[in-house]
Amino acid sequence: MTFITILLLAAITFTTRYLFLEGRLPVRLGPNIKQLLSYSAPAVLSAICLPIIFIHDQQFNWATSNPYLWGGVAATIAAYKTSNVYWTVGFGVCGFVLSGSYF
Repeated sequence: MTFITILLLAAITFTTRYLFLEGRLPVRLGPNIKQLLSYSAPAVLSAICLPIIFIHDQQFNWATSNPYLWGGVAATIAAYKTSNVYWTVGFGVCGFVLSGSYF
């Protein structure tokens, strides 16, 4: 069952990517759909990062001693100020390390 699910997901992913990346096919997205899809990357990133930052030992962790929180704050500020991926990752890692956790 798991193998079939993986194959189906791979087929769906390939088909959707092929339809929109192949230039010879007449499939085009309208401006409303393009605007709607522009929100998908931040939504997916938030869905991945927020549980890592705030959930520890099956409990919500909002403490100031949480190194993931400080790394996330530093990365958010760097992303807002610089709009550069490298600076954002660098400041996020520095915020994590300087908060007292050394992996």
